[in-house]
Formats: sequence, C-alpha cells, structure tokens
Amino acid sequence: MTDLSAEDRLRADLYNFLGLILSGPPDQLLLDQTAQLSGDETALGSAINGLAAAARKAKPKDVSREYNALFIGLGRGELLPYASYYLTGFLNEKPLARLRRDMMDLRIVRASNVFEPEDNAASLMEMMGGMIVGRFGAPVTLAAQKDFYAKHVGPWAGHFYDDLRKAKSAELYTHVGAVGTAFMTIEKEAFRLAA
Repeated sequence: MTDLSAEDRLRADLYNFLGLILSGPPDQLLLDQTAQLSGDETALGSAINGLAAAARKAKPKDVSREYNALFIGLGRGELLPYASYYLTGFLNEKPLARLRRDMMDLRIVRASNVFEPEDNAASLMEMMGGMIVGRFGAPVTLAAQKDFYAKHVGPWAGHFYDDLRKAKSAELYTHVGAVGTAFMTIEKEAFRLAA
C-alpha cells in the first residue's frame, strides 16, 4: 500500500467527515467527536473551531430536526444538495450520467443501502476521500483527483456550502457550510497550482 502524506491523510479525513455529516443527522457520538475538533488561525481552522463550539451545544433531536428542514422537508428541504440541481436546475440530469460513467471507470460502486442519486454532496465528498486513500483500489493519482474534482465537485460544491452556511434552517449546519466553503476554496487553489 502506498504511504500517504500527512496532508493527503488530512484531506481525505475532511472529505470523509463532510460526507458523513451530510449523509444524515449526527448522533451524540458524532457530535461529541466533532466537539473535540480544533483548528488554527486560518479560515478553515476558524470554521472548524466554530463547528466544534456549535457541536458542544447541539442536541441530536434538534440537529435531526434541522437536518430534515434543510435536506428533506415536507416535499423537499430548503436545499437540494445535488450536482445536477446546482448545475442544471433539475435532478437526475447529464451531470449525474457523467458521474456514473466516471464512477464505472474508477470502479466506484454505489452502496446497496443508498437510494439517493450518486451526485449528492455527501456521496461526492466520500468519493473524493476514498480516492485519496485508496478505498476503491489503489489511491488515485493527484491528476485523476484533480480531474474528478474539476468535473464533479468544483463547479458547484462551493456554492452549495455557501448556501448551507446562509440557510435559514441551519444552526449546526451553518458551521458545516463554513468548513465546506473554506475547504473547497483550498482544494480549488491547490488543484489550480498542481502540475
């Protein structure tokens, strides 16, 4: 197995964390773990500190209500966290078809217990994390990560996280949005600078 740099391990961990916290309302264990996070003086570090502080005050029942208002609702939530929606205004459009082709090429298979379209924010964050660490085979090269990000994450995820940060129904998820916004900004610039 290829040794990962500390930076790549942290990138994968943050992608996986975002995927996990977007895939469903966090339970007490995840809130407790989130409350233990600490950042630094950077924009991302400050966002992580804000998320940790919010997690310390959060209760699973309240966060579950918040999650439902944001992503499920009575017909639909305040936000639709799908690439197709952000890029075309409709669900299940060409961005999803392109993602499915690329998933096949990368040998990424949707979990049998997942019924949402693959272009949702949680799944894409988990895919990026998995590619970095080699969850789908060997770790994916930086060039392949950059290509996947440019096609499936970069064009819309920053907008989604910014919308999440500003959502009326968001309390804890305001801070998730701030972390995601800062992280997507870093990733975009890092991929731009990558050869």
